[in-house]
Amino acid sequence: MNIDISLPLALRWVTAPAEWSLADGVLTVTAAPCTDIFTAPVGGAVRRDAAVALTTPPDGDWQFSARLRVGFRSAWDAGALIVWADDDHWAKLNFEQAPDGTPSVYSVVTRGRSDDALAGPVAADALWLRISRIEGAFAFHVSEDGASWRLVRQFALDSAVAPQVGIEVQSPVGEGCRVDFDTLHLAPTRLADLFGGG
Repeated sequence: MNIDISLPLALRWVTAPAEWSLADGVLTVTAAPCTDIFTAPVGGAVRRDAAVALTTPPDGDWQFSARLRVGFRSAWDAGALIVWADDDHWAKLNFEQAPDGTPSVYSVVTRGRSDDALAGPVAADALWLRISRIEGAFAFHVSEDGASWRLVRQFALDSAVAPQVGIEVQSPVGEGCRVDFDTLHLAPTRLADLFGGG
């Protein structure tokens, strides 16, 4: 589906959601039921049906961030920021509902098969997520106030393909999930402090 989302940056749907809207700088996206992006580490089963919109970042180092509010209903409902090189090399940083119902931070890095790591619970109803590119590698950070950032992980995708970056919304076992994205920002700036998040 090649429909642009007009924000301060131009996102293009790669996989369309159940529905989406844009009003007053807030992008609202609803995932279709039973949708996900994941390549299972055990068995290798592939899911590629979650809603994804991407844009091409600048050359060199950059930072992409947004604030998310997620209407959690089922386990693994999530909104995410995603960096995508190809089907076998991608990663996402999720504001996601754990199976016990706790809003949490998860991250997935895929190099052929996916890993899936839990970074911990979230007490706030909104969460800032950020992806930074640093000399060909990447860092995931989260923040509950948009000012103080915490490192989730650093990694490389090991792909020769220049990555795109964007958003993802999923509801792997549920009936759909609504996510509000605001304060989306993509800047050609270098992360100054990997561990401090500044």
